[in-house]
Amino acid sequence: MESIQQIRDAQRAVGPACILGIGKAHPPNYIFQKDYPDYYFRVTNSEHKVELKEKFKRICEKTMITKRHFYLTEEILKANPSMLTYGEPSHDARRAMTIEYVPKLGVEAAEGALKEWGQPKSKITHLIVYTTLALSMPGTDYEIAKLLKLDPSVHRMVLYLVGCHAGPHILKHAKDIVENNKGARVLVVCSEITAVNFHGPSENHIDSLVGQALFGDGAAAVVVGADPDLSIERPLFQLVHAIQATIPDTAGPASEIIEMGQTFHLRRDLPFFVSKNVEECLVKAFKPIGISDWNKLFWIAHNGGPAVLDQTEAELGLNKDKLEVTRHVLSEYGNMASVGVIIMMDEMRKKALKEGKATTGLGLDWGVMFGFGPGMTIETLVLRSVALEA
Repeated sequence: MESIQQIRDAQRAVGPACILGIGKAHPPNYIFQKDYPDYYFRVTNSEHKVELKEKFKRICEKTMITKRHFYLTEEILKANPSMLTYGEPSHDARRAMTIEYVPKLGVEAAEGALKEWGQPKSKITHLIVYTTLALSMPGTDYEIAKLLKLDPSVHRMVLYLVGCHAGPHILKHAKDIVENNKGARVLVVCSEITAVNFHGPSENHIDSLVGQALFGDGAAAVVVGADPDLSIERPLFQLVHAIQATIPDTAGPASEIIEMGQTFHLRRDLPFFVSKNVEECLVKAFKPIGISDWNKLFWIAHNGGPAVLDQTEAELGLNKDKLEVTRHVLSEYGNMASVGVIIMMDEMRKKALKEGKATTGLGLDWGVMFGFGPGMTIETLVLRSVALEA
């Protein structure tokens, strides 16, 4: 008779979790940031708020964003006038939009990841879905599994309202699953649309204006597995180690779900707290590996905004190229909450191929993915690059 330990050992994978395929998707509708203040004040019937519009223009200019994709079109907004006035009850309309569109956008990204992975969907054993808000039962995980026609035996998990650190947070869960369930293949899908938090301008809620200038819509997906079959699977990144840290006495409400939809309460001291605490997280994460020079890592950092990136860069003494991919994704898509860091992995390996680098980490073996969000919470995920095939 086998011992409990022997049974457990047989259930576990041998090697670390790996990213085996990446996919992304965006709504076809997009707006250039330079045009957004005029568009935003026009569609919300707020052009008479001249001073507030000028303030919003300055906010948009500071974001370093070039364009953003949106599910919401002018036609949709005209059909839902309750969404245009700050504070007006409109939760039901927003919820209906997210329940309908979030799974569709997620499926588009998932199909890209599955195609790159190259294996039959029947080999997917687990599905993890994250979206900020698309509340229903059964949930977004059920809808995505149904649309993809996944096997009914797939283990489903759905998470809501984690925040902007949700990307590495969910990858950590996928890592735990595949490393403790031999042969498991997890499909991770993150899908976000700003229909939940689009509001007309308010002179008394500047935090909301900042949010209107930052956030964009998109979806991203990855297939995660351990002990890849190298004859048919191509690992891109290894997920080596993950830690989470909560900064004491910094909670405060970052967001609330009320009758008007999702609200923003953005801390002005967020860049300070993140930049001052991220090194402690890095030390804990990389001490076992023996790395203390953060310029020897490749970086995939949540693109929460230029201020937090600039202060983190300065605090850690990072070279200017370290956050280049992060800034590129911020410029092209805005802050997509959970989605951004996955798209950065995709952009990083594309950049490495273009530059003729040997690894997905632009020639570096070790890297870090970090996200920050409500709590205030910092998620740190240690990555190891995998050699590229020409």
